[in-house]
Amino acid sequence: MLLCSCASLPASGPGKTEIVNNAAAVVPAADSQDNLSYALVDISRDVVEASVEWSETSLAGSFGTGAKPSTEIRLGVGDVVQVTVFESQSGGLFVPVDAGSRPGNYVTFPPQSVDHEGKISVPYAGTIKVAGRPVASIQRDIEGRLKNRAIEPQAVVSIVSKVATEVSVIGDVNSSSKLPVNAAGDRLLDVISKAGGIKYPGYETEVTLQRRGRKVTVPFDLLVKSPNENIYVAPGDVVYVSRNQATFLAYGASGRNGKFDFAAEKLTLAEAVSRAEGLLDDRADPRSVFLYRLEDRRALESYGVDLSQFPAHAKRIPTIYRANFRAASGFFLVQNFRMKNKDVVYISNSDATELFKFLDLIRSVPDTANAFVTPYANITY
Repeated sequence: MLLCSCASLPASGPGKTEIVNNAAAVVPAADSQDNLSYALVDISRDVVEASVEWSETSLAGSFGTGAKPSTEIRLGVGDVVQVTVFESQSGGLFVPVDAGSRPGNYVTFPPQSVDHEGKISVPYAGTIKVAGRPVASIQRDIEGRLKNRAIEPQAVVSIVSKVATEVSVIGDVNSSSKLPVNAAGDRLLDVISKAGGIKYPGYETEVTLQRRGRKVTVPFDLLVKSPNENIYVAPGDVVYVSRNQATFLAYGASGRNGKFDFAAEKLTLAEAVSRAEGLLDDRADPRSVFLYRLEDRRALESYGVDLSQFPAHAKRIPTIYRANFRAASGFFLVQNFRMKNKDVVYISNSDATELFKFLDLIRSVPDTANAFVTPYANITY
């Protein structure tokens, strides 16, 4: 009767048995136990002192720091230029004999864009390939083509608009823009500043650099703290700034379970436990406060952890850190142990709690049986 009545009890969804039995295909685990290997590290003074901020990605490592660009500006398709030709005296190709009717001994041609073939046209000099060439080289080329027709010609090429050497800065900046690269060289922080700066705090911001089909993302704070990561931008780069709020999860015998924002540049394990309203006196085991993290392999190696059981190619190792809140010195350690984005804090129940739960279950069995039998005890047939 009890088993039959279970089907009529309220439920928020299908039961475990129904889900398993109605599956068209089942992919079981290799064994009945969790086969994911992990490292267990007690939070000690040595661990706290050895812990540093390890960045999983590096702009300098991916793209190089970028040599400082030359002061020579090279033209590209889409750039707009203007050509001016000077002659040493009147009566030449461009300056008539009656030079007094002109403002000077030169002629300026209308601005023109570098076409899709990378060329511009100069009267009497013909079509000239300019894409990929510095201004000085183009000027000498024009002068060479005109020297037999004009009187000691000198050419000046002025850049009206630079399009081919622009960098796009988009996302969570105050003014998304396409910016020309300065001839003296612009770094990432330079172009982000020109785009009005970031909208959100640096510790909540990430910067993605896209270049020639590659994409690398780093925290904004890394650009500030590590000048080597603040690399030079290159023409055609796309800089995408985005917000990524750091969060952690808290489970187990804490005052509150759930997801919490860092809401600060730095958050320690002690502060995280406080955000979760501390340990429950009647449930928590203060010696067993665990922090789950996919840790950088380099960090574990700096702690002296034996990683021979993990694949050599694995850059991130499943790691559980254990803190002892029972020890008097434990609070000093957790006050200096930094949290990272997506950490999970789990506070285990004490052994006594599990015992009391078992005893409550045993004690409830006779009460349940009596409640079921009593209404039928005085029935006569």
